[in-house]
Amino acid sequence: MRHTTTLLTAVVALGTLAAVPAHAESPGYGTGPGLDHCTTTVPVTCHFDVPVGTYTVTVELGGEAAASTTVTTETRRTLVAETATGPGETLRRTFTVDVRDPQGEPTGPVGTPGLDLTVSGAAPRLAGLKVTPAPGARQILLAGDSTVCDQPGDPYAGWGQELPQFLGKGQAVANYADSGEGSQSFRDNPVFFDALRSRIREGDLVLIQLAHNDKQTPAEIYRANLTAMIDGVRAEGGRPVLVTPIVRRWFNADGTLNNGTALIVNGLGVDLPGEVRALAAAQDVPLIDLTALTKARVEQLGPEASKALYLYNEKRDNTHTSVRGATEFAALVHGELRGQGLIP
Repeated sequence: MRHTTTLLTAVVALGTLAAVPAHAESPGYGTGPGLDHCTTTVPVTCHFDVPVGTYTVTVELGGEAAASTTVTTETRRTLVAETATGPGETLRRTFTVDVRDPQGEPTGPVGTPGLDLTVSGAAPRLAGLKVTPAPGARQILLAGDSTVCDQPGDPYAGWGQELPQFLGKGQAVANYADSGEGSQSFRDNPVFFDALRSRIREGDLVLIQLAHNDKQTPAEIYRANLTAMIDGVRAEGGRPVLVTPIVRRWFNADGTLNNGTALIVNGLGVDLPGEVRALAAAQDVPLIDLTALTKARVEQLGPEASKALYLYNEKRDNTHTSVRGATEFAALVHGELRGQGLIP
């Protein structure tokens, strides 16, 4: 059942679920105006027929029976990591969600119009739901590659896809990262930087992590591309933040990461993270040294345990991250944003 935006601005929409087994075909919804947007099967999917924009979403999890619930939105963006509630316990969580077209990667599947939520987990329970427009919400816009983007399918995940779970009401993530893009292609194709730039509002953060696909980019071209993006963000009143790339899981025999392959030195010998660090200092731009942070974490886990952060076991892939890896790396980004005073 679809409702108009006018209805979404009405009073709090809370319904109640009956206690049911985790895999029951009918969770036994109440008739609240929030839950009648949802299916009655597990995983629960909820749809709101709204235009593109930013929206505040409040979910109430739990109920009479013990539960374990995950909430994702749009293209597998995590709002609530798996969260347990005891019998008779409910938890309320509020987030601000970016709804755009297409809803995931700029060159990916278009997806469905409007706002979509998926409620899953070992024993999901959704007790209430509310969606209201939030046109004045602050945005964190992301420019990046496949290690950042909203990956459309398991087992892949980008850290930008997992970042929303660490943010609360009033801060939306608008992820324009796309698989296969480097600093030049991100500037050249209007569906990337031009589209991102058109969304910037005064004071919005724009995080730029582009390096993995700059495999043959000369240093001067790489610096010029990033500088042009910095200038473009500033021209719109945004705040650029440079992010060095996540490491590849490529070990030396002594348990340290390989200085070339793992630390993103390209085929021309250009130390791309080093270029980002130098440019951040020269342009007086905040820097999140995600290369250093992920290097420390991967080396801490070592050659065997670090496989779980990437898709080594599933795909023999030492570049792209699993949900766990993307979540850990998103937490590192969030910690830097807070630690540097870039977000509350």
